[in-house]
Amino acid sequence: MISPGAPADRWLRIGLGLVIATMLYNIVEAVIALWAGSRAASIALIEFGLNSLIELSAGGILLWRLRLELRGVAAERVARADRRVHQFVGASFFALAAYVVGQASWILWRQAAPDESPIGIILACVSLTIMPLVSFGKLRAATVVGSQALRAEAKETLACSYLSLTLLLGLGANAALDWWWADPVAALGMLPWLIKEGREGLFAPS
Repeated sequence: MISPGAPADRWLRIGLGLVIATMLYNIVEAVIALWAGSRAASIALIEFGLNSLIELSAGGILLWRLRLELRGVAAERVARADRRVHQFVGASFFALAAYVVGQASWILWRQAAPDESPIGIILACVSLTIMPLVSFGKLRAATVVGSQALRAEAKETLACSYLSLTLLLGLGANAALDWWWADPVAALGMLPWLIKEGREGLFAPS
């Protein structure tokens, strides 16, 4: 149990606040990305929206885990919850990776050119600015509190930053240079990160 007023307690509450803020942002981000991605037929933009939904789900479970700790629940129960969240986050990375491989490969085979998406470019720029700051805050809280689950969720937030960059490159190349293949290639460019984080989360030692 963390003592009220202790540095760990303060950072636990900061982590809790950042998770809630991220979840609210993810709702807006997912709606815009999926809507714009569907209109432009952009796999990178749809991937971005789905990642937001995965992060929203992981954030909800992590929120439950952090609230347990705030209530002073037994350490063993918190540890079990921590492992479950860690594994869920890892599985979510694998699920997203599988989707990206299937959809991007299909688009490349069909040579289906996506439309330009100014809204997607703006969204990528905003997320690329906000998400690294939120992620670093969560990582700091995870270090002080000692939560592997919060660290895993912070890395997923950081993945959103990398996705923002690859999304921006893909949409920008398609809009400026008419490189239709840049969009699915940008989506596939995230696979090494997704697989690495999925393995670390799903197969983390108990």
